[in-house]
Amino acid sequence: MATGVCFRMYTEEQGQRLGLVGWVRNTSGGTVVGQVQGPSRRVEQMKLWLRKEGSPSSRISRASFSNQHNISKLELAGFTTRF
Repeated sequence: MATGVCFRMYTEEQGQRLGLVGWVRNTSGGTVVGQVQGPSRRVEQMKLWLRKEGSPSSRISRASFSNQHNISKLELAGFTTRF
């Protein structure tokens, strides 16, 4: 559960720092989901950050990534937090 640890805010900042586009939001089940798009090297950096670091107060027990594929054109703009 990522409640109270500002995980979404830090994820949004990290995505912007890496020059990625996408979004992140909490689920009703207490997990965090999102979508990330950008150069594959930077997406891999983001995945590593999500697996190992996260926000300073978070404890990451598992990170799962699915529906990964190459796209020819970014489908999103900016990196945002969704509610």
